[in-house]
Amino acid sequence: MGIAASILIGIAGLIHVYIFVLESIRWRAPSTWRVFGLRSQEEADTTAGLAYNQGFYNLFLAIGALLGVVLLLAGGGSAGVLGGSAGAGDSAGVVGGSAGVGGVSAAAVAGFTLALFSAGSMFAASMVLLSTGRDKLRAVTIQGLPPLLGIITLLVSLAL
Repeated sequence: MGIAASILIGIAGLIHVYIFVLESIRWRAPSTWRVFGLRSQEEADTTAGLAYNQGFYNLFLAIGALLGVVLLLAGGGSAGVLGGSAGAGDSAGVVGGSAGVGGVSAAAVAGFTLALFSAGSMFAASMVLLSTGRDKLRAVTIQGLPPLLGIITLLVSLAL
């Protein structure tokens, strides 16, 4: 389950890197601004500063999610995420060999927290997008479903 959660949250992170590229790098390209419902180059030029800023928000969420997955896996947290029986030496993790909470590596705890927070923020942002209109349902699904499934899988694996 921890591997599945890591894959789903990793996919969510990669989607948000792609959104960053669209919003912060390719915004003025007609093929990009049309995806976002803009009707003219003038609209794209007018909103470019907003899109640039929003793109970096998406990049930072992606970095958080991907770093969380790396720390979770490096800390041995993929077996039952944070609980269960991690193998000998798994508590060494990547944080100076110090055991974290209850014998679980500090890296796994940090990774779990970072992945959960980042995925939760991604899902919450998709709900904000949905509140702007049902016509955004496709974008909401792309932006929000992978992190939601990752959160559910992460929490289920925590209970196992």
